Amino acid sequence: MEPPDARAGLLWLTFLLSGYSGAQAELHVSVPPRVEVMRGEQVALDCTPREHPEHYVLEWFLVDGTGARHRLASVEPQGSEFLGTVHSLGRVPPYEVDSRGRLVIAKVQVGDGRDYVCVVKAGAAGTSEATSSVRVFATPEDTEVSPNKGTLSVMDQFAQEIATCSSNNGNPVPRITWYRNGQRLEVPMEVNQKGYITIRTVREASGLYSLTSTLYLRLHKDDRDANFHCAAHYDLPSGQHGRLDSHTFRLTLHYPTEHVEFWVGSPSTTEGWVREGDAVQLLCQGDGSPSPEYSFFRQQGTQEEQLNVNLKGNLTLERVHRNQSGIYGCRVEDYDADEEVQLVKKLKLHVACESFGRREDRVGSGSIRSSPSGSQPCPLQLPHRFSRVPYPEHTLGSLLCLERAPQCFLDRD
Repeated sequence: MEPPDARAGLLWLTFLLSGYSGAQAELHVSVPPRVEVMRGEQVALDCTPREHPEHYVLEWFLVDGTGARHRLASVEPQGSEFLGTVHSLGRVPPYEVDSRGRLVIAKVQVGDGRDYVCVVKAGAAGTSEATSSVRVFATPEDTEVSPNKGTLSVMDQFAQEIATCSSNNGNPVPRITWYRNGQRLEVPMEVNQKGYITIRTVREASGLYSLTSTLYLRLHKDDRDANFHCAAHYDLPSGQHGRLDSHTFRLTLHYPTEHVEFWVGSPSTTEGWVREGDAVQLLCQGDGSPSPEYSFFRQQGTQEEQLNVNLKGNLTLERVHRNQSGIYGCRVEDYDADEEVQLVKKLKLHVACESFGRREDRVGSGSIRSSPSGSQPCPLQLPHRFSRVPYPEHTLGSLLCLERAPQCFLDRD
């Protein structure tokens, strides 16, 4: 059986504890639960007891990564003013307490992004606390892209390295996306033959984050004219977002020839007639890349007379002579081309003798073209479309006059 004095003491202790607990429940502290600020700006954390006790002491604590608390400052009201004392002097610039009793953090850095606890002690009214979380945002530097400057082959059956994109010194960690002709590329991180990306994140000594993304794609011929670029996406206070795009770039691709064109680049008729004495350009163009070698030749019966080999696809015949009429050919030296691709093209070149110009007379609905006296004979073999019929028997058509024969011939076109 307990002594009477012991039971009375226990009841008195219970009464005191219940009274103290009730006092604690009546004291509330108001702080901003989340404060967002840009790196380099200033933030002021407010802490106010709602019940406005007559006397209280306010203390600010910093919570580190382990959960331990470090006292930063204490504030005590003195009439309409607040008397503040800073206890932590390790920060540069140091923490401050303003005239309103707020904890001031100047030139906020990434390391200041922590939880700050405000503890209010109001004597008999009790003690209460609240936590304010500071989140620091930093805009990353301009987005940089380093494209692959080599020659990439569309014949490779696997994804090749396209470019590396970097977004440096941001907070929180930025995100990088890739684009082809302005359209976002949906590329996974899993390695596969079609395409993928790799990502590397580094935390700098400043606490800021740098992100590097490398793009791998299997390329096609259509990519020869494609514009690629990347963009860094980053977060800002109040739910806002920012974006920094890199410059665009193109790739140098290797793809085999599929089509070849061969034509006379100098003024000529549709049938390939050119004027003697002119400089005649023969142009050959394949659609492969890089540009293959172009081999020009002249057909001499069943033999080929090699004329020139170059990478430009251009052969110039200076002061062309009548005896240079004949069949000319171009061969594209592309050993990667499909077997079905026609890599050799030929054309007929006709050199007309007009050493000193010509005059043209109209006859009916046709015209007579004749070389002036004094020009050199032009022993050409006329095409099949020319009929050797004396002019007096015809009044229509285009007539070609040769000075070494006293007659004209009718062009039946």
